[in-house]
Amino acid sequence: MTLRPDLRDAAFRWIADDPDHGTRAELQRVLAEAMAGKPTAVTELTDRMSGPLTFGTAGLRGPVRAGPNGMNVAVVVRTTAGLADWLRARGHAGGLVLVGRDARHGSERFASAAAGVLAAAGFQVRMLPRPLPTPVLAHLTRHQPAVAGIQITASHNPPGDNGYKLYLGDGTQIVPPADREIEAAISAVASAMAVPTSADWGLVEEPLIESYLDRVAGLPRGAARELRVVLTAMHGVGADTAVTALRRAGFTDVRLVAEQAEPDPDFPTVSFPNPEEPGAADLLLELAAGTEADLAIALDPDADRCALGVRERDGSWRMLRGDETGVLLGEHVLSTLDRTAHPDPLVATTIVSASQLESVARKHNVRYDETLTGFKWLVRSGVDGAGTGLVYAYEEALGHCVDPDGVRDKDGISAAVLACDLAAGLKAAGRSLLDALDELAAEHGVHLTDQVSVRVTELSQIGALMARLRARPPAELAGVAIEVEDLLPRTDGLRLTGPGVRVVVRPSGTEPKLKSYLQVIEPVAEPGLTAARRRAGERLADLRSAVTELLANTT
Repeated sequence: MTLRPDLRDAAFRWIADDPDHGTRAELQRVLAEAMAGKPTAVTELTDRMSGPLTFGTAGLRGPVRAGPNGMNVAVVVRTTAGLADWLRARGHAGGLVLVGRDARHGSERFASAAAGVLAAAGFQVRMLPRPLPTPVLAHLTRHQPAVAGIQITASHNPPGDNGYKLYLGDGTQIVPPADREIEAAISAVASAMAVPTSADWGLVEEPLIESYLDRVAGLPRGAARELRVVLTAMHGVGADTAVTALRRAGFTDVRLVAEQAEPDPDFPTVSFPNPEEPGAADLLLELAAGTEADLAIALDPDADRCALGVRERDGSWRMLRGDETGVLLGEHVLSTLDRTAHPDPLVATTIVSASQLESVARKHNVRYDETLTGFKWLVRSGVDGAGTGLVYAYEEALGHCVDPDGVRDKDGISAAVLACDLAAGLKAAGRSLLDALDELAAEHGVHLTDQVSVRVTELSQIGALMARLRARPPAELAGVAIEVEDLLPRTDGLRLTGPGVRVVVRPSGTEPKLKSYLQVIEPVAEPGLTAARRRAGERLADLRSAVTELLANTT
């Protein structure tokens, strides 16, 4: 592979405009190797220069490295300058902008760069005083007179990544057309080196952070507090905030996975810092078994996701799926809701999550909605598209919003507090989360879910796969007649439904994958729940085989 002159020239221009001497030297090294004819360097340079990063499901994310297709000071400066122009154009000149960060590689440097650009652009800027969970920034943005909030984080991405998450003044994430408008403003920034910066910004005062903790601590509905909890922060920034919130709420018997309690951007004990990943919660479950815990809680590194671990009836421990936690918390919220304060409540989940919440909502006579994936859509659920009356929302990927008026996004810490409230109340009554799941299944049917994914080497392959599926959709899956619904133009996806069966096929928003979300529903009748679960498991296995074969034949 030879180095194209246009790629070489683009790299020279980027180097000349990079205000960070470290990344300038980094890209100079890659460029020199590419100019010397090293094939791997040409490939790497092509990738680094293939940007810019774009606002995806949850803001900008990419590897920490030099070049437009990475997270670095130059990208942060240009992004923030474009954001400042966009905010001014909408009448927010001089407004308050809050900046937070996690403890990943580059986070402090990127947060300071963003604060400096905004301050020079005439905004009031306050940075959180230390690495703190994303929900803290989201809460403060919503409850201060802020015009925007920026959190430097890559959530549960691999260790080499970082990101830039943007909230509007009401604490919600951006959606189209704002994302494209901001990207256009960023592209109009002529030069990162020419963007003014200033050190005229301050820190968020501790009482404001306390306001988040006080609100979360006030969420429990019940009086029971006897509960032994083990918790992991997954090497992220959630440990101190979560333990403080839990203890302030009255749950004082909380033990941390010591190996994962302190922030560490290299995430040394996990191959992938995501509680959903196999093995990520092994240390947590070991601690739970060794301490006779009642509940295990895993936060992701920026603490906006929450996973629960429970003890099986044979004494072993396992992590609940996101849909299991979702329906447990949904039922808990609705069964304890103050209908005077919430006369017309709404609950929501996504098109790829289990549909059991719909049946729970029907029982409680509340509104229910399904949205596209992502909390930027969930908090805008309902017929008005504004989430009016929203009291609970969740997505199967471990995201739970249990206090929409407090944090208009997923919040792992508030979810953990409410989960402890539920578990403590059940324990006081001689029951467990598994008992509660059994009762929900008996009443609403056994809902089992799974995923089948196809990884591709080129993103263009995904469009071709979707086109072939649309041209030749299946008439049946696992012996069940299927109706096909094309989700365009709402989203690039297909929904395949039949009696007790649902499959949603869509491209991943974060990986080069075509993802299929499977669900089977089995009513509970004689001879009971055990038999219904067995039938559901058999049907799900058959459906998984059928979808795997369908996707293999499509490729």
